[in-house]
Amino acid sequence: MPKRILLALVMLLLPLSACTQISVTEPTPPPSSGIEGWVTIGPVCPGPVLVGDTHCQDQPYQATISILDADNQEATRVQSSMEGYFKLPLPAGEYTLHPISGSPLPQASDQIVNVTADQYTGVKISYDTGMR
Repeated sequence: MPKRILLALVMLLLPLSACTQISVTEPTPPPSSGIEGWVTIGPVCPGPVLVGDTHCQDQPYQATISILDADNQEATRVQSSMEGYFKLPLPAGEYTLHPISGSPLPQASDQIVNVTADQYTGVKISYDTGMR
């Protein structure tokens, strides 16, 4: 008898399960705005550089950059690639890029960046090696 009740229950619930809707939540797409840029370091050769000497040009640099919001609070951090490139999606607004420096070198200056909706703002961050 319990088998018949169980079978009847399954037969009753099976069609109902086909009627339930599964709710799929789509992930929020990343903003179509943000900051992208290049990080370099230089000078990389001591002393005067001859005109046309390309091996002493500033070089790509992998660095960590702290992104501060309008309240001067860290919103996020980004690390440039070995080639010095980074791209960070952010909502429109004003941000301060604070390159994390060595102690004491290399150093790079903070930059204020205005991100506009639906576009990426390009920046260049230059670290100074202190080499002269």
